Amino acid sequence: MTSILLLSGPNLNLLGEREPDVYGSATLDDHVAVATERAAGAGYDLEHLQSNAESVLVDAVHAARGRHAAIIVNAGAITHYGWGLHDALASFEGPVVELHISNPLAREPWRHTSVVSPVADVVIQGAKGLGYRLAVDAAVGLLDPEA
Repeated sequence: MTSILLLSGPNLNLLGEREPDVYGSATLDDHVAVATERAAGAGYDLEHLQSNAESVLVDAVHAARGRHAAIIVNAGAITHYGWGLHDALASFEGPVVELHISNPLAREPWRHTSVVSPVADVVIQGAKGLGYRLAVDAAVGLLDPEA
């Protein structure tokens, strides 16, 4: 398997428009393009899916089993309550990288708990757009420590 799945949760389709002081001016397409280029440079394809529905993300994780080598997930608000996504990610055999553009620990108290973190191998938060490159690098590094 030489592909990485990038999952984007609720409201990330509004990046570039929604709260640019928190999330920056780059669009989701901009971030996906950076991640795709970074993955390609390391010899991996990147597939992206954005959904505002947890069930769609859960189905994508199920479909990723045996198909993708790693998953990078920016679950948005689902991060804080999505036990279905947690359970699906726990069933995935490859590396899981949790990604946040902002730093949830520096924001409202309800954002301080992640139900994704316990099943993630790496958590990247607060690095703004750089987080997408770091997430791909982390996934690739976990897949091939010699890379």
